[in-house]
Amino acid sequence: MLTIEPHPLLDLREFITHFPRPLGEMASPAALQVLLSRDAPAPLQSTDNIREVVRQLLRHGGFRPTGRSKPASEYLLKAAGEGRLNAINVAVDACNAASLHSGLPISVVDLDRAHEPFRVGLAPAGAAYVFNASGQSIELEGLLCLFDAEGPCANAVKDAQRTKTGPDSRRTLSVIWGTVSLPGRAEQTERWYRELLEQEGARTEGA
Repeated sequence: MLTIEPHPLLDLREFITHFPRPLGEMASPAALQVLLSRDAPAPLQSTDNIREVVRQLLRHGGFRPTGRSKPASEYLLKAAGEGRLNAINVAVDACNAASLHSGLPISVVDLDRAHEPFRVGLAPAGAAYVFNASGQSIELEGLLCLFDAEGPCANAVKDAQRTKTGPDSRRTLSVIWGTVSLPGRAEQTERWYRELLEQEGARTEGA
């Protein structure tokens, strides 16, 4: 389902989640929402070293992961510290909790809005996509991205608006942007992330 182009630093983990009902019918439980706080007890903790190593992963292709283009996991840390990390839906909340505490960026896309085949590789010059409902876009040149049949749709900074989850979503593809410089970290993150989803009645499987 997913082809990964050669990359010397990437330790990618991916899996599919099947939800028992549309996300709009599944309330995010209090136990999951608690994990959206930086101080919540969790099996993983982010560190300054992890943040720097993740940036090195994204720099490898020539992308500059700073300012508004910093890794999504760093955005989550800041938002959680300021009390701005709010619940969205079970799929996104589990993703955000796992990313916040592991320090690894994670993408989640709606499999009914994306189209096979999927691949992961560096975005070419001129590549860009809209990442929010306001129509703002991000330039992607040199950034590791998930591509579907229509082009890039997710990465470790901002996911594309066209493939984001919504109230009708029932199947998602999650991509954990791990690095070989953190041996075992991506695997640990995947294990906990999948546990969070399965606790809510979802079924996960390898992509």
